[in-house]
Amino acid sequence: MNPHASLPAELLTLLPPPLQTAVEPVALERGKTLFAQGTRPVALFYVVRGEVVLERAGRQGQAVVLQRVRRGFVAEASMQSSRYHCSGLATVAGQVFRLPMTPLKAALQDDCRFAVRWIGMLNDEVRRLRAQTERLTLKGVEARLLHLIETEGRAGRLAIESGLKSLSAQLGVTHEALYRTVAALEQQGRLARRDGVLLLR
Repeated sequence: MNPHASLPAELLTLLPPPLQTAVEPVALERGKTLFAQGTRPVALFYVVRGEVVLERAGRQGQAVVLQRVRRGFVAEASMQSSRYHCSGLATVAGQVFRLPMTPLKAALQDDCRFAVRWIGMLNDEVRRLRAQTERLTLKGVEARLLHLIETEGRAGRLAIESGLKSLSAQLGVTHEALYRTVAALEQQGRLARRDGVLLLR
């Protein structure tokens, strides 16, 4: 049996086999800090389940949330830095995979095909962040919610394992407003909610 068969399909496709051996699964417990702002970057992480938020200390000492990640890499922006730009905190239990920086950087230098795949992955992330920026300019909870399902869901289906309350923070709205909007769309027959999934009808 392949010892790395448990790796998510995205990592099996992206990473060359030698680098796959350096990846380690890490249980994600709510409240766990994966990395702290200001410390030396030693690894990045791929979230497969749960939720990790990227936080930075504000001027008044308050935590400012920069990004919420439920699937994908975190800390890749710190690869060329001497310090992590922010902290990675688990807000929903799940699982991540830890990828050490040193073998990753070596593979990017030595394997041109992998470097091209890595650039493609980063391009996809830029497109996703642009969609997120566009979404936050939309007026109304319904418009933002439908935009999220259409851009980040698949075939009109969006997994919401972390629940509507966490989703409301991602949309930049109150959870009460999101609950009302979801209920109204369900009544209209335009949306269904079942087993942690929002489904457009």
